[in-house]
Amino acid sequence: MKFRRAHPSPHQALPLALGLITLAIGGPKPIDAAPPSDPVEVDVCVYTATPSGILAAIAVKNENRSVVIVEPSRWVGGMLGAGLKPLQDCPNYAATGGMTRKLLPNLGASAAPLIEANRRSLNPKAIRDDFLELLVEHDIRVFHEHRIASCEIDSGAIRTASFDLAPFDELGCPVAEPKEQDHLRVTAKVFIDASYEGDLMDRACVPFRVGREAESEFDEELAGVREPMEITSLDPFVEPGNPDSGLLDWVENDHGKPIGSADNYTQAYNYRYYTSDNPEHRLPITPPPDYDSAEFELVGRYVAHLVKTINDAQKLRQSLIGIFPGWKNSGEWNYQRSSLFSMSPLGISHIYASGDCAEKALVWKSHQNYMRGLHHFMSTDPRVPESYRKAVAALGLDRRVHPDTAGWPHQLYIRVARRLKGRYTITSHDVYNRKRIDDPIGLAQYGIDTYPARRIWGRDDNGRTWVGIEGKMFIGGGKGPTNVPYPISYRAITPEKGDCTNLLVPVCFSASHLGYASARMEPVFMICGESAGIAACQALKEDSSVQDIDVTKFHDALLAAGQKLNWDPERDRSTASFRGRRSYSLLLIEADRNSDKAVSESEWNTGKPGWEWLFARIDTNTDGNLSEDEYNVFQDYKARHSDWAKRLRQEKLNSP
Repeated sequence: MKFRRAHPSPHQALPLALGLITLAIGGPKPIDAAPPSDPVEVDVCVYTATPSGILAAIAVKNENRSVVIVEPSRWVGGMLGAGLKPLQDCPNYAATGGMTRKLLPNLGASAAPLIEANRRSLNPKAIRDDFLELLVEHDIRVFHEHRIASCEIDSGAIRTASFDLAPFDELGCPVAEPKEQDHLRVTAKVFIDASYEGDLMDRACVPFRVGREAESEFDEELAGVREPMEITSLDPFVEPGNPDSGLLDWVENDHGKPIGSADNYTQAYNYRYYTSDNPEHRLPITPPPDYDSAEFELVGRYVAHLVKTINDAQKLRQSLIGIFPGWKNSGEWNYQRSSLFSMSPLGISHIYASGDCAEKALVWKSHQNYMRGLHHFMSTDPRVPESYRKAVAALGLDRRVHPDTAGWPHQLYIRVARRLKGRYTITSHDVYNRKRIDDPIGLAQYGIDTYPARRIWGRDDNGRTWVGIEGKMFIGGGKGPTNVPYPISYRAITPEKGDCTNLLVPVCFSASHLGYASARMEPVFMICGESAGIAACQALKEDSSVQDIDVTKFHDALLAAGQKLNWDPERDRSTASFRGRRSYSLLLIEADRNSDKAVSESEWNTGKPGWEWLFARIDTNTDGNLSEDEYNVFQDYKARHSDWAKRLRQEKLNSP
């Protein structure tokens, strides 16, 4: 299946491509089969079992209110259950509160890591199992394999939501057409859209944004269209030198909008996936049924360029890895945005963002088939060095991670889709801590992190053609441009009252393109999900709209749940004060398995393989536990001595 960005356009190719999507109705059965008649009646309906949705439902259940989750797939856990690490996008654990704080260090940690001696190589299957255990523990009913179809609106509120039965296919992708329409109806007093797409919000006709705002809309520097990057001298035409022959696949004409202007593009999606070359764990990556090497001709020209211009064998290999399998991040592969090409298609995510079910199915499957085709191309095309072709050919998906979908993740990494037009819009000014927020529901902290949106071509001053990518940036690194967490406003997860009075949106919340690029992290979604569940119960208790709840009582309820609402640099010991040192809180995350806020020798040995000898040097009072004071003394020692490890090993050897 192809979804080419040249000619014809994706929209033009849609009818033909859709005919190639197979509707699969087999596979594992839903946990809870929905009744075909009489609506399910509950206090709160949560759409999707993402981590945000699960925490929202638990928060509701903790208030003894009835709740159900409706999930489009057969799985739970969203991106954390598909490949993303729980702590990966949590640069400051001290800024994390509520259930999220308790869950992040423990999700999946009880299972054996995928890579020996690497605790951080968590198996997403174990994370999914942990989320399932939470749902069972709280007796939360989940209707799987149902996607939102429509909403009945009465007096500005959602009364009933209807869902189609639409099982994902055998490789973990959504399908174009449902198996049965309106198979499930749920009547609720409050609805929470915790999906990555904002589909329930859309079906309720609540206004949203897609794409990039102009610099002028929110006075945001670097908003909108940006300058192309990773510019490479390549010929983009089917017949080299002949523009009339058309463009090759996966490059497009520049739309010509000036720098800083708005457009409908959004950053790239991709799979976060695990591979193995071990025959015991390897599942083969096969080419798609309609594989055509011509689809990857521009990739071949890029490879030839790299081979010609990079003389260092190791650097060349790293550049080839960036194309496929991508960028290795804590055991799993991610998009390598410093490469002109990487392991996912570019330029089609905006079609998914606001697309209908058929378009979404096509874009999702296109990502999978692009990977399959790229793997085959990089293992067979003669322009790829032979040694690397063999290495790619030996690489398959790890069967231990997603055993029921031939190793393919069940969740595409949807970095951004729709964004609510709510009562408050998070912008880059929030990320820079320039705004005062009086109604916080939690804290966020991350840089403005965007992946490429387009791949375009142009000519230099000498008339030579080039190909480049546009839209990527990473401002401030993981800890953000100010190294200080910033609050998320409750108004950002609530629509305008005139748009809907009983809907909360903790994932596709109200934000500009740049604001969302920072706040879009899974721990933030989880925090917002729990806060949304608490807000829903507050609205039920007060018999009010979600916009009119008593803010003071809501604030008290959030604090009672342990949510972190404000950041005090003195009290909270801002990460900036550590000047690059590893904090004791991070050590607790890595090693404190029994959550007693201390690290025993056995916990240290488990969490710090290879450093077992160091425990005795840090445990100066020899009580068998590392205290915060002891660890800080050790960190001070490290800061004073760049050769600290050598010194301490020598001390150990010289000790009697």
